[in-house]
Amino acid sequence: MPKKELDVTLISIPENLLDVIYTACRTCYSPDGAVDIYKNITDDKEKKLNLIKKVISSGHYSTIEHIQVTFAINNISRAATHQLVRHRHMSFSQKSQRYVKEKGEFDFIVPPAIEAKKDLYQKFLNHMDLTAKLYQEFLENGIKSEDARAILPNATTSSMVVSLNLRELIHLANLRLCTRAQLEIRLAVKKMCALVEEKEPWLKEHLVPKCERLGYCDEDKSCGRMQTKNG
Repeated sequence: MPKKELDVTLISIPENLLDVIYTACRTCYSPDGAVDIYKNITDDKEKKLNLIKKVISSGHYSTIEHIQVTFAINNISRAATHQLVRHRHMSFSQKSQRYVKEKGEFDFIVPPAIEAKKDLYQKFLNHMDLTAKLYQEFLENGIKSEDARAILPNATTSSMVVSLNLRELIHLANLRLCTRAQLEIRLAVKKMCALVEEKEPWLKEHLVPKCERLGYCDEDKSCGRMQTKNG
């Protein structure tokens, strides 16, 4: 069945996020031990943020790698998850098509570009219906789900748990919030970033498309938001 709503939930983020980053920042430039720095933090939030922003702007990103965030994602296509898992510094636990059998009409994502074309949309739905029936026929005739899944399309929905550190989240945002990224993964990353920003609003200026960070577009062709480096 067609699924509409991409569901992203932030299930883990450190409550002491600022103190951890602040300790990492100060440890690099202080004669005091890291344990003593952490245990004796008395500075207010504004002072912590001022140092953290200064360190990040200098390119000292190791200080934010200590922060791990975890998301649960539902109603996302296998096409989009295939893009997500290409990111090297992330951890994934994903619904297995080998061990989990699809029942009846499996759920799938319809790209808006296809849904907008009435005739093509109906053909898309017909194709999904035929695929679901053939998949069930395979299972009923003794084909294991690990082999029957060979006919399931990239549109099939999946669910996953995703963990990454703060540096990689910024990198992910820089790449996947770009308007040239595919719409579905762009929406997924946008939701991930929004959830983190609710907890830590100061990160909003970092969780942006790369053109905002660079001040220019480094793609072959610009969407028009920023000029390319060579104008």
